[in-house]
Amino acid sequence: MDAAQALFPYVGPPGPAALVRPGVRGRAVRGPGDLEPLPADPGEPCTYVVDREGVLRIAPRRSEHVVCAGGEPVRAAGEMGFLRGLRGAAGPWTVDAVSNLSTGYCPDLTAWRAVAAALDRAGIHRPEGFTHAVVFRRCESCRACNVVREDWYVCALCDADLPARWNIGHGS
Repeated sequence: MDAAQALFPYVGPPGPAALVRPGVRGRAVRGPGDLEPLPADPGEPCTYVVDREGVLRIAPRRSEHVVCAGGEPVRAAGEMGFLRGLRGAAGPWTVDAVSNLSTGYCPDLTAWRAVAAALDRAGIHRPEGFTHAVVFRRCESCRACNVVREDWYVCALCDADLPARWNIGHGS
């Protein structure tokens, strides 16, 4: 599958997925006006997903990504912070922080392409990549999902080596 077209399935625990309700998803952001008002305090990041259609959706920070996505697979998920103009003054919206931190979807770093495309379509200024990139791997020995820190590709539960390539979801 082309990385730009990748869909990441929900791989988290069943509890958050049970909170999904038909027709309830995060707010669609198709243009700068869709950010007003932000669903978070100024300076606090929002939960976000890029849905299967490539639309950015946002919700308050501690919302579950799977609820923001309406239970569907996503092209990207994480946290995103917005600033308006210089020091909060009126002006264009800018993403000042963005991650792929979603332990429910564990998106690969290639998800940046979907984030960048969604922000560009919406006319929102963005950085050149994730400002906080998280590397996820599933242990092939004990099947635990791991966050790789400091390039240490070793399972936190069983000490087995973790694969170099993303391996979560898609039948993993």
